[in-house]
Amino acid sequence: MVNKFLNIKTFLLLFILISSFSYSESKAQNLYFCEGVDADGYAIESATLFTISSSGGYLYFLCRLPWELESRSVSYAIYKVDNNGYETFFETVYQDTERNWTWFWKKYTFYESGNYNVYVYDGSNNLLTSGSVNIRFKN
Repeated sequence: MVNKFLNIKTFLLLFILISSFSYSESKAQNLYFCEGVDADGYAIESATLFTISSSGGYLYFLCRLPWELESRSVSYAIYKVDNNGYETFFETVYQDTERNWTWFWKKYTFYESGNYNVYVYDGSNNLLTSGSVNIRFKN
């Protein structure tokens, strides 16, 4: 009887943990790298690898939040990542926003190939989300 009770208790605990993990994953904020953004705020051709010409190429940073933004601006801190995984500050790009937005995007042009990490901050410098993208030149 005790073993049966422990098995039920263990099952319920696992079910609760898995359910809460699934819920938190579906409500996560995301940064997408994409070729465009549709009218409803969804990524068009999202990827983490883009091939650009040697004269540069643009893509979009699309940020989707599970809550309304409480800031009138955001910043995108861009770091170049070397082969050892070390980040070097590359550039910060700013964008005006509205307080009730749940998604927003920024068109950005890359002129250098490499691996990049992008961190998105609100106007109070709180990290909203981040992502990584690889930029390659066409042969």
